[in-house]
Amino acid sequence: MQRPVKCKAAVALWLCSPSALSPSISRKFGMVYLVIGATQLTKPGHGAQLRRIKKLVRHEHYNRSDKSNDIALLQLSKPVDCNPYVQLACVADPALSLSGLQNCWVAGWGATAARSQSSSDVLQEAKVQLIDVQLCNSTGWYAGKIHTHNLCAGYPEGKIDTCQGDSGGPLMCQDENSDFFWIVGVTSWGRGCARAKRPGIYTSTLYFYDWILTHIGMETNENAS
Repeated sequence: MQRPVKCKAAVALWLCSPSALSPSISRKFGMVYLVIGATQLTKPGHGAQLRRIKKLVRHEHYNRSDKSNDIALLQLSKPVDCNPYVQLACVADPALSLSGLQNCWVAGWGATAARSQSSSDVLQEAKVQLIDVQLCNSTGWYAGKIHTHNLCAGYPEGKIDTCQGDSGGPLMCQDENSDFFWIVGVTSWGRGCARAKRPGIYTSTLYFYDWILTHIGMETNENAS
């Protein structure tokens, strides 16, 4: 049975994100506030916490043109406090079998329609299915654009999908034998929104598990020395 990453203070200092961050965030990330534990931006509630970004770690081989290695880590200015609204993510190691995970969800603040120019004030969620990567990469679908470190999720007929503004949001699947959820992917890109044979494309956190632990561990060791 797989075990989630242990709840340590250092883990509560980090968030996973796509490398394709907004240019304004990339240039001035020290001036950006992260809202954690809110489900509505205009009314964050008492459980919400604000943090600044202390450090941005992009994958060293990220390619903007083909979205390969689209993953980054954000180190927070200080740890978040776990409460009913804020919980640590369970990151699975590469040994986790995705084939048996049936109850999968995505979440984000993005647009709720393909041509919408505005994000959502209320956090959205949707149930999705993991789609076989070979099928997703076949002719009539994404035709070779999918990388080995990507996951596909949505529905063959479309209709439910992530959209503009959802990048960096989680792809979460419930464990086969328990009630907790694994973070298996981070929203990366897609063609339009909710189109048939054009499901959302996600960066696999299982594939980058060692990369994540290496960079979190490096920072933890530096702070401890």
